[in-house]
Amino acid sequence: MLRLAILLSLLALPLKAEEVVLGLSRDKVAITATFEGSEILIFGAVKREAPIPDIPLDVVITVAGPSLPVTVRRKDRRFGIWVNTDTVRLDAAPTFYAVATTGPLDMVLSATEDLRHRVSIPRAIRSVGAASMAEDAERFTEALIRIRREQDAYQLRENTVSFDEQTLFRTAISLPANLTEGTYPARIFLTREGRVVSRLETVIDVHKVGLERWLFTLSREKPLLYGLMSLAIAIAAGWGASAAFQVLRRG
Repeated sequence: MLRLAILLSLLALPLKAEEVVLGLSRDKVAITATFEGSEILIFGAVKREAPIPDIPLDVVITVAGPSLPVTVRRKDRRFGIWVNTDTVRLDAAPTFYAVATTGPLDMVLSATEDLRHRVSIPRAIRSVGAASMAEDAERFTEALIRIRREQDAYQLRENTVSFDEQTLFRTAISLPANLTEGTYPARIFLTREGRVVSRLETVIDVHKVGLERWLFTLSREKPLLYGLMSLAIAIAAGWGASAAFQVLRRG
């Protein structure tokens, strides 16, 4: 009887009529000494077990860098100089965050689903304790978003996901040169009338390689040796510049 009850309950569950199948042009990004940014092509298809419904689908894609705590300070002019007046520490903010959609974000994703999945840029930033640090704590979050948008670290790319015949989709995400090393989750949401009907997540690995990797590891594992080497390079560069200047003067 128990097995029969479980079988009947499984049969009663609705089948997922639509789900996303994902592809990436590359799942690894190497940061070298000459790295100037990169571009990731994200593409995929909608797998269906039923005819295409009359109400169309939309696609929302996010790519997020590692999340780290951030301290945001406000400066005011006091007695003719600029000084820090208020400080808010945000619990976690992605070092990079991009959102690409088939249409305006507020049209393809409801506020409830945004809250549940933390899709929009403000929702991706966690600031639970910020309200106790300043009365207008939300303005500190807005300032961080504004600064990182200017640096191309935060991107809202509405209407940039191509969706052919409600089946094949694709978009390109530009990664800036100042990437933070780590794992970058990529999420794809299928939505209908603002509600998420399917989602899929994968990861993109971003790591330093070559000389960049060696210097980074040396600075973390042997900071004294790294400091002495940096000092020696600075002294040698200064001496070389001075010697070249003397040669030019004599000539």
